[in-house]
Amino acid sequence: MKKIRVLVVDDSAFARKVVRESLTSDPELEVVATASDGIDALEKIAELKPDVVTLDLVMPNLDGLGVLKALPPEERGRVVIVSMADGESDLGIAALAAGAFDLVHKPTALALDSLRDIAAELVQKVRLAASPRPRDGAVTARVEPLPVAARTDRVVLIGTSTGGPQALTRLLTALPADFPAPLAVVLHIPPGYTEALAARLDAECAIEVMEAREGVALRPGLAVIALAGMHLELVTHAGVTRTHLAVEPIASIHRPSVDVLFESAARSLGPRALGVVLTGMGDDGLRGARALVAAGGRVLTEAESSSVVYGMPRVVKEAGLATAEAPLSEMAAAIAARL
Repeated sequence: MKKIRVLVVDDSAFARKVVRESLTSDPELEVVATASDGIDALEKIAELKPDVVTLDLVMPNLDGLGVLKALPPEERGRVVIVSMADGESDLGIAALAAGAFDLVHKPTALALDSLRDIAAELVQKVRLAASPRPRDGAVTARVEPLPVAARTDRVVLIGTSTGGPQALTRLLTALPADFPAPLAVVLHIPPGYTEALAARLDAECAIEVMEAREGVALRPGLAVIALAGMHLELVTHAGVTRTHLAVEPIASIHRPSVDVLFESAARSLGPRALGVVLTGMGDDGLRGARALVAAGGRVLTEAESSSVVYGMPRVVKEAGLATAEAPLSEMAAAIAARL
C-alpha cells in the first residue's frame, strides 16, 4: 500500500520531533521531510510534492498564513494547521478561510509535551486531508433577494465538523440581511477559536453573527455560534427562545454537541425546528435528528458532492431522517424553501 507522504512544518525543533513521532505511529503515514520556516516549507513543497502538509502558523521569515496563500488554491485543502489558540486564533481562522483543510490545537508553547496528546486527532485529520473529496465546484454568491417568507416562526439549527468553517462561510454569506429566521450553530472546533470565527463571519455576512453567550434571545437575522468547550441549548419561556450554555453532558464526545443542540430544540421548539447537518466526521447529530423528526421538525443534509467529509450528513440520510439533501451551493435556497 502506498503511504501518505507528509511534510512537517514548525519552527520548534521539539514540536517537529513530536509531530513526526505522532504521524509515524501510523504505518500508512510517512514523514518525507521537515521544515523550520515558511521559505523552507515552500521550497520543500515544490521539491517533494507531499500529499499533506502540517503547518505551524507563527514562524520566522514567512508565517504559515503566507505559506498557505502562496500555494495554489487546489493544494490548500491538503494543509492541516497545527496551532495554539492563545494569540493565534485570528490566524487560525484566517488559514481556514484561505482553504486549509482543518485545524489541530497545539495546547501551549510552554508545555510542548502536551503535543503528544493530539497524536490521534492529528493522524486522523492528516489521513482525511489526503483522501479524495468530491466537490460541487460551485461558488455560492449572496442571492439578492433570496426567496424567503416575509415572516416565519421557524428556527434554523446547523451542525457541522470537519470542513465546517468553510461551509458556514459559504452558507451564511448567501443569506440576506432580512433573513426571517434566527440560526443556532454548533461547530466542532478547538476552544479559543469561535470568537475569531464569529467576528470574521459577522464582517463578511449580511446577517449578524456572534459567539454564544448565556441568555441571548434569538431573533430573525441573528446567527449564534456555540462557544467551543460548552454545549449550546435552546430554552423557550413566555414565547422567547434563549441560549443556554452547559457543561453537561460531560460524557459527550464533542462539546459543543450537535445532538445536544438538536435535542434541546426538539423540546423547546417542536415542529418549529429546522435542522441542517453539514460536512463532518462521525455521527454527531444523528440522535438529535431523530429527536427533531419525532417532535415534528425537519432535517436537511448536505449532499456528498460538496461535503469535505461525508460522515455526519450520510448517517442522518441513511437513517431516513432527512427531509431533503442539497449541495452547499444550493443549501441556502433549500433552507429558505422550508421556512
